[in-house]
Amino acid sequence: MSSLPDSPRRTALDATHRALGATMTDFAGWDMPLRYGSEREEHVAVRTRAGLFDLSHMGEITLTGPQAAEALDFALVGNLSSVAVGRARYTMICDADGGILDDLIVYRLADQTYLVVANASNAQTVLDALTERAAGFDTAVRDDRDNYALLAVQGPESSGILKSLTDADLDGLKYYAGLPGTVAGVQALIARTGYTGEDGFELFVAPGDAETLWQALTEAGAPVGLIPCGLSCRDTLRLEAGMPLYGNELTTATTPFDAGLGRVVKFEKTTNGGRFVGREPLEGAAKRAAEAPPRKLVGLVATGRRVPRAGFSVVAADGAVIGEVTSGAPSPTLGAPIAMAYVDAEHAAPGTEGVAVDIRGTHEPYEVVALPFYKRER
Repeated sequence: MSSLPDSPRRTALDATHRALGATMTDFAGWDMPLRYGSEREEHVAVRTRAGLFDLSHMGEITLTGPQAAEALDFALVGNLSSVAVGRARYTMICDADGGILDDLIVYRLADQTYLVVANASNAQTVLDALTERAAGFDTAVRDDRDNYALLAVQGPESSGILKSLTDADLDGLKYYAGLPGTVAGVQALIARTGYTGEDGFELFVAPGDAETLWQALTEAGAPVGLIPCGLSCRDTLRLEAGMPLYGNELTTATTPFDAGLGRVVKFEKTTNGGRFVGREPLEGAAKRAAEAPPRKLVGLVATGRRVPRAGFSVVAADGAVIGEVTSGAPSPTLGAPIAMAYVDAEHAAPGTEGVAVDIRGTHEPYEVVALPFYKRER
C-alpha cells in the first residue's frame, strides 16, 4: 500500500458520512467520523438498541500456505495453530523484549488461510513484522488493506437486524467466530466480534459493496432504532467494557502481563519447538506478575464530576504519585467519570481508600474498582 501525500485517506463510505453530517477527524492517517450528532445518544443506542460503525481503517493482512499456522505461532504470542477453521482469537504481537507492538484479532478462514486484523495506527508495523518473521516458513504474507471495507453492527438488536438481511446461521455463530455469507446480496465475512462490550457483528466486504451494505443495514435497523455511530462513542463503549486501547493501556513499554492480559500468551504451544518472538522476556514478565507486580491495571470511578484524562497522575492520600491514568471519560452508563489506570500494586485492590487523581492541581477522589465497569447480561 502506498503512502499518499494527500492523506488522510478516505474510506469507501466517506461520501455517506459527509451526507449524514458527520464530524470528521484524522485518525491514524484516515479521515474518520468522530460523531454524527450526540456522542451520548450514539453510546446509549449501542447499549440499548444498535449502532452502525465504519471501521474500514483497520488493517487486514492475510497469511496463506502450508506453514501459515507455524509462522503465526512464531510471530505472535498466541497458539494460532490450535484455532479451528471458522473461529477467531484475540492475541498480540510483541517485540523481542516482550513489549506489545499491537493487539490483534486473527481469523482462521481455512486450513491454510488466516486473516490478521491490526489496529489502524499499527497496521504497517504489523505487516512488516509478520513479513520478516514469516520469511523462514512456507507461507505468503499479503497486505489486504485495500481489499476490505469493514462495517460493524453492535448492540442488543444487532442479531435481529442482520437476520433480516442474511440466510447465514447467526444463531449458531459463536462469539469470536466467523463465516462467509451473503448480507443484503453482498458477499461478506460475517464475524461475531466487536469492541463495545455488546453482542454484535463485524462485516468484511469489498470496498465497492460498502455503500450498498451500509444503506441496507440502515433501513433494516431503522424500526428498532439503529443509528450511525462514530469513533468517539466507540471509545467510551470500549472503556466501560474494560477493553484496552493501543497507545493507552498497551504500548511497547508494557507486556501482556503488565496489562493483566497474560492469558493470551501461550507458553505451552509446541510448534517451532515452542519458540516464538519475545518468549524469554515474557517468561520473566510472567514470573514478576505472579510474584511481585510493580503496577496493575485497575478501574477508577469518580465520586465527583471532573473527568480524568490519559497522563494524569494517580495519587495516594499523602499526595505521593502511585500511578497514571491511561484512559478516562464520562460514562453514560454509570453516570460518572471513569478511568483505567496503572497503579502501584499495594493500591490496586478494589475498594482501596484514599486514592485520587490529580486533575490540574486538584486531587479528585476516585474509587478503585475491578474491570470491566460494564458487562452485558448474556
